[in-house]
Amino acid sequence: MTDESPTLSPASAPLPGPLFVTCARGLEPLLVDELKAMGLSEVAERGGGVTAAGTWADAYRACLWSRLASRVLLPLDFFEIADADALYEGAKRIDWTAWFDVDSSFAIDVAGRSNTVTHTHFAALRVKDALADRFRDVHGRRPNVDAEDPDVQIHVHLHGAQATISLDLSGESLHRRGYRLATGGAPLKENLAAAILIRSGWPAVFARGGSLFDPMCGSGTLLLEAALMAGDVAPGLMRTRHGFLALTTCEIDNWRALMDEAKARRETGAERVPTMYGADLDPAALKAARGNIERAGLAWKIKLTEADVSLMRPPTQTPGLVVTNPPYGERMGSEAEMVKLYSLLGALLKQHFHGWRAGVFTGRPDLGPRLGLRAERMYAFYNGDLPCKLLTFDIAARDPEAALPAQIVDGDFANRLRKNLKHLGKWAKRTGVSNYRLYDADLPDYALAVDLYQTDQLHVHVQEYAPPKTIDPVHAERRLREGLNAIQQVLEVPISNIHLKVRRQQKGDSQYGRQGESGALHVVDEHGCRLQVNFTDYLDTGLFLDHRPMRMRIRAEAQGARFLNLFCYTGSATAQAAVGGAIESVSVDLSNTYLDWARENLRLNGIRMVDVERRSAKENPHRFYRADCLAWLKEQADKSRPPQFDLIFCDPPTFSNSKKMDGTLDIQRDHVEIITLSAQLLAPGGVLYFSCNRKRFKLDDLKPHGLDVEDITPKTLDEDFKRPPAAHRAWAIRKVGAVWRLAGQAAETKIQGKAKS
Repeated sequence: MTDESPTLSPASAPLPGPLFVTCARGLEPLLVDELKAMGLSEVAERGGGVTAAGTWADAYRACLWSRLASRVLLPLDFFEIADADALYEGAKRIDWTAWFDVDSSFAIDVAGRSNTVTHTHFAALRVKDALADRFRDVHGRRPNVDAEDPDVQIHVHLHGAQATISLDLSGESLHRRGYRLATGGAPLKENLAAAILIRSGWPAVFARGGSLFDPMCGSGTLLLEAALMAGDVAPGLMRTRHGFLALTTCEIDNWRALMDEAKARRETGAERVPTMYGADLDPAALKAARGNIERAGLAWKIKLTEADVSLMRPPTQTPGLVVTNPPYGERMGSEAEMVKLYSLLGALLKQHFHGWRAGVFTGRPDLGPRLGLRAERMYAFYNGDLPCKLLTFDIAARDPEAALPAQIVDGDFANRLRKNLKHLGKWAKRTGVSNYRLYDADLPDYALAVDLYQTDQLHVHVQEYAPPKTIDPVHAERRLREGLNAIQQVLEVPISNIHLKVRRQQKGDSQYGRQGESGALHVVDEHGCRLQVNFTDYLDTGLFLDHRPMRMRIRAEAQGARFLNLFCYTGSATAQAAVGGAIESVSVDLSNTYLDWARENLRLNGIRMVDVERRSAKENPHRFYRADCLAWLKEQADKSRPPQFDLIFCDPPTFSNSKKMDGTLDIQRDHVEIITLSAQLLAPGGVLYFSCNRKRFKLDDLKPHGLDVEDITPKTLDEDFKRPPAAHRAWAIRKVGAVWRLAGQAAETKIQGKAKS
């Protein structure tokens, strides 16, 4: 090549050298088969692509028909580069003027690494200078550079002390078919989608009359590539430009003949495209998919539905292929959400898709076992730089003589859910409770807590207690998968309304750490008090259901009272006190996030609040302080006239080493100091409610400190938490000789009466 000019010859003439056809890692074996089927010769697999020999017509055909390639490169020269000057000299030896006109624009793309030319941008500049100088020597002027939309794309690959310079015959990447303008988050590239379909067995499925279903279709890439494949549509048919069209060697008549052939094949193959089905819960993704499908002219063959994956059922009676790319990473919000999705996806495939093939493409192969299905094959691919796996399955056909299974799953866990739902559902309806715990590790093999929240829809908050190391992880995964499937079917809720968390022993303030970024808040009702909950972003929802009776007690005793909420969290107790008629409240916590949440809980209930700087209780009856509670208590107790409160609620964490506080908090060690300091703020006749959920917590003797203590734990556990061990322990603490403001039992009776009415 070098100074030797290319020969203007018919398209049937051989190329001046072998092509290098690039592709995503993992696609090389498939690309070898594809190029051989097109008639190219000497096809060999290389890292990141395939080499092949052929004619100019073969090169055009590869650009038009390859479903797997990224680029079709024609190497012009390969040489050693001791330094940037050697790169310049090597590039200038190429007779660029024989390949394209001076009026054509060009761009240089550099990839790879070199130990002699270390900066790719500088390498591109040296090749550009060489090309420009070669044109200037011949024509007295140089072509223009157009980095955005060049006529000719030149590719430079650096490898160690060597460089390869090629013409990019494809122009832009071949994965850009021309039908996709809009995408969802992190879409698959079209050539990767084609590889997934081939490995999943789609060609054989549509050949025997089967259809395709993608239950999480996003912007529809898998559906569209499947339709193009079934309809014998050239993937490059919608592209308006190819790199070789700007070359002086281009045989335009031959290219037009190839295009006419492709159009004829599209017309013939249109009737062979089966009706295909896609679903997604995201309206924006479906909107993008519909636009892409319409541009591809396939709206009559692809049906889309807005639906949760829990409604996934075979769209046709004839078995076909269900293939999907479940969302992962940031789009899912949390690890537990991904565990939930994969567990339920596997259960639904096993239960409903008998006789179907299935392909699950995932960037989280570690979650593959959560599907609970034995993969027939596993293929390694890369989605960009992310290593991924495609798991393929043949789901066993159901024996036609066997009885159809019940629509609702059976088993110990499902039966326990039904039993609890019947009992607690009646109790909740009778007492006006909208949010309650349905199940709490009642069966040893199913270590879950299941909470129901009624917003505008039913939401299920599921917490998996991490199994001990003695439990086989495979066994634990199977139980979780069975449990989630039973929850979804017994409660008849979509997967999107099931929110899974994994509880492990918490350190510091990790219990309250953020686990997601959805910011999705829902409003629930607690005996007429409106409270916000968040099902996704934190380990807890923002509302401790076991403290419901305590909040009701506080609300009943709050009329005309001054209320202090220590470690206030999201301020649900403060909201109940305000609804109950508290004339003043102070809420203290270290977290600005939770204090803002607490303020919003009060606003939801029409409680007046003003700027905290206005210290007058009359002007600002409900105040919030960001502070370490122990330090705040010491500061208040040291005042000459400490503030006085009729009601104090203290529900501290068992341990905290937050960076926002000095030292650490250990409730077993520090509870006496917290209680005695709080007692100094008790008004005559006031009561301090102290609660703790630490296992084996022991309350020290408080009589030497002049305090009476009553264990009220049984009175603070509703029907949904009457399981051993107690979810918490609680005490009513008063100064010795104090007169009760309102008997606890009378308070409970008052609240229950309101609930019934």
